[in-house]
Amino acid sequence: MNKTSKIYVAGHRGLVGSALMRKLQATGYTNTVTRTHAELDLTNQQSVADFFALEKPEYVILAAAKVGGIHANNTYPAAFIHENLAVQSNVIHKSYLNGVKRLLFLGSSCIYPKDCPQPIKEEYLLTGELEPTNRPYALAKIAGIEMCWSYNRQYGTQYLAAMPTNLYGPEDNYHPENSHVIPALIHKFHQAKINHEPSVTIWGTGTPRREFLFSDDMADACLHLMSLSDEQFKVLLASDRNNGLPPLVNIGIGEDLTIKELAELISEVVGYSGSLKFDSAKPDGTMRKLMDVGLINSLGWRAKTELIDGLHHAYKNYINKRGDE
Repeated sequence: MNKTSKIYVAGHRGLVGSALMRKLQATGYTNTVTRTHAELDLTNQQSVADFFALEKPEYVILAAAKVGGIHANNTYPAAFIHENLAVQSNVIHKSYLNGVKRLLFLGSSCIYPKDCPQPIKEEYLLTGELEPTNRPYALAKIAGIEMCWSYNRQYGTQYLAAMPTNLYGPEDNYHPENSHVIPALIHKFHQAKINHEPSVTIWGTGTPRREFLFSDDMADACLHLMSLSDEQFKVLLASDRNNGLPPLVNIGIGEDLTIKELAELISEVVGYSGSLKFDSAKPDGTMRKLMDVGLINSLGWRAKTELIDGLHHAYKNYINKRGDE
């Protein structure tokens, strides 16, 4: 992938997609293609076919997805499996039909079993039961990995799946119920601060451990993978199903902390001085999800952003989006 290659970023307005656009522009890529949801419904097969026939992108980064936290996954399970299956099926198949050179499919660490050994290696995929609270989303993403694997085997394509740990950063979704944990907590603590609330209640016990990656670091990892030499990239594709390894790379920082520790950090960043309460009646989800990042580290990439610095960036973005001082 060079600076004039035609690159389609699907989902360019989302958390990862917007970070990818910033990174591409900052590093001199001049030929990116994007479409808003209003301009292109990726769940519509004919619309996706027309787009690929018109634009003929050389490279595709599939960052478009329906995403959300525990509450959203529990509330809209049909939407999570239907929309994600439709989007990835359309984009992956049309990429093949239109000769895309490389495709990077983005998923989530929830594809791994709920009781996975820690840290989680790529080889642990499909070795146990999934976490029930996000099973529809996880199954959709596993199907996307299988599509990449199958197209590589049957058609000789170069489609790779990248599984990031929990992401946060600018352009996140700060909905109080449907967002992921960091934006949800930023919103909660900010509201509590401006309303002078004496305490903030947080879902679950606070004991699960989570790993968090800044979205700009995720974008950097994606470009690093897409810019690998053919020799390095093809090793990752696992075109021979019999070796048991999917075309899959974990992306993370290799460190985690408890939700309680995270909440205390966010409280500090926001400047909220009240107390924290935990609602143990609400689900915790998986108790730990720490990614093994040995593979991507061996390819010359490591995350650069410290969590406290990333949280300050995220909170500043939240304030700017709200127009608050």
